[in-house]
Amino acid sequence: MTTLVKLPNVQFLLQHPAHFFGLGFGSGLAPKAPGTFGTLIGYPLFWLISVYALSTQLIIISALFLIGIYFCGVTGKALGVSDHGSIVWDEIVAMMLVLAFTPNQWQWWIVAFLLFRLFDIWKPFPIRQFDAKLKNGFGVMFDDLLAAVYAIIGLQGLLWAVAHG
Repeated sequence: MTTLVKLPNVQFLLQHPAHFFGLGFGSGLAPKAPGTFGTLIGYPLFWLISVYALSTQLIIISALFLIGIYFCGVTGKALGVSDHGSIVWDEIVAMMLVLAFTPNQWQWWIVAFLLFRLFDIWKPFPIRQFDAKLKNGFGVMFDDLLAAVYAIIGLQGLLWAVAHG
């Protein structure tokens, strides 16, 4: 039995709230580089929570991660591919996490974006292994969480180097 893979469109996006969020408010419908467009959506969403203390930001991001397991699971099942390229909620939430540890300066926000995209695309150990083994909503969210952790470590290393260089 083969699963039919759907190509998402605006009708699919609006068919279910999980699809709307899973596809990043429509950013996942971008014909090229939907993950990059999804990552960019993390910026205005983070800006909305940037006024809160780091602990509150992390609670909100954690809640978005947990609900993202549902959004990505439902959307992946409906598309017939658990981690379809149009599912970008994982990039949105992961980028928000990276921004929580990024100085509020446009130059560092660009560095944060580049580092996150690098690790999300490259998938160094153990990201690639988890991405290959976990094929549900949690798996979709988890590999991007790991990419965010790598990006945060890289960013903190660069910040340290600049401060002590």
